Amino acid sequence: MSAMKPSLQLRIGQQLVMTPQLQQALRLLQLPVLELNAQLQQALDENVMLDQDDPSDREDATTTSLDELPAETGAEIVTREADDSGPWDLRDRSGSRSDPWADDYRRPEPTDHSDESLREHLLWQLELENFPPREAAIGQAIIDALDEDGYLTEPLEEILAALPADGGFRIEEVHRALQMVQTLDPAGVGARNLGECLRIQLAQLDPETPALELALAIATDGLDAVASRDLASLRRRLQASEAELAEALQLIRACHPRPGAAIAPPGAEYVVPDVYVRKQDGRWIVEVNRSGIPRLRVNQAYADMLKSERGHETLRHQLQEARFLVRSLEIRDDTLLKVAHTIVSRQTGFLERGEEAMKPMILRDVAEAIGMHESTISRVTSNKYMHTPRGVFEFKYFFSSQLAGTDGSEQSSTAIKARIRRLIGQENPAKPLSDSKIAALLTEEGIRVARRTVAKYREAMRIAPSSERKRLNAG
Repeated sequence: MSAMKPSLQLRIGQQLVMTPQLQQALRLLQLPVLELNAQLQQALDENVMLDQDDPSDREDATTTSLDELPAETGAEIVTREADDSGPWDLRDRSGSRSDPWADDYRRPEPTDHSDESLREHLLWQLELENFPPREAAIGQAIIDALDEDGYLTEPLEEILAALPADGGFRIEEVHRALQMVQTLDPAGVGARNLGECLRIQLAQLDPETPALELALAIATDGLDAVASRDLASLRRRLQASEAELAEALQLIRACHPRPGAAIAPPGAEYVVPDVYVRKQDGRWIVEVNRSGIPRLRVNQAYADMLKSERGHETLRHQLQEARFLVRSLEIRDDTLLKVAHTIVSRQTGFLERGEEAMKPMILRDVAEAIGMHESTISRVTSNKYMHTPRGVFEFKYFFSSQLAGTDGSEQSSTAIKARIRRLIGQENPAKPLSDSKIAALLTEEGIRVARRTVAKYREAMRIAPSSERKRLNAG
């Protein structure tokens, strides 16, 4: 038997690593604007180290011209932060400020008709991530077993038993599929208890994050002590200082104990756009909507006092939380702006010509463009809305899978659906187009698509088959 020789292997992979600030920024980013406003107001009330920035003390909207743009857009894109006096402002009608719109031209906030469930959000990711067929089948069964908070409530053995018997599935495959589901957004989904939910989220932090190991230990075997506020015995058991324990608890508080609620928040009735997109002088303008959201800053006078005095541990802890929150809000806005800009630069054709000009775009495209992980992009695009000249759209609307054209080009599934809808709208009512005929017409337009794909898209748009359309037209 030959001796084994040592070898060096290089493996390249993508791993999600977040700072605590990014973790909190993404949690804040998932909140609807009105709920975010409420949380920030609560922070202002409870933390004396926080002040509200006076809009009159700062300059108007900061504008940045982006140099590297796709050649096919032919337009310059400008990103900026919307100020409180801008023409795209939405005011908090509960406040004392006057509405900038005249009564005849006031724009009501659009009603939220998206009604996307956690299940639909997760299945959307399964499709975009192109899971292998077996993992996708098991993953769907796992997703079906999640409750509304995102927790897995059924044993893996029951999920295995519910899978097709002729598939030859094994419990090891179910375990692997669960691990894959647990990498999806929202972070913590697929957990079987609160501790596992927190550990999944904490594991995404930078390994060098201070107090991370302590936070993981608390999530593993210390949540009961936290719930009963028995922090003294917890600190002794973990052999941690008061400052270390406070830092670890801050990491845990930045996690979401009910991750599913971040995707389908109950009682959401209105949509407030998170960004505004408009064309001005041949340039596309992308603006972050900060109206109605308090601008926070650290009370520097109090912070300077703490530098020269000892003690005041409570105030020092509040100062740390204040700096943490202010930085998290900066990251939130910066991330939102980067994602919105990338979407606009990619989908300029849609903004100018409509759905048939939509380009294929998946989470990986945006992730690579701005240097973030795909699951992070998924979080940013959930429950975030863009106000455009064509209407208000959820960020996720701009994402779609791709099909190959006959000329080697890539076609968006959204654009293909629009073409199918156009062909059916132009058909002779007495001789409706069959799915095979539509597939042939699309091929003539340079889009290679199978008949079953046409049927799938037609059904997704809730358009009846040709036989039923003919019967309805005849009646």
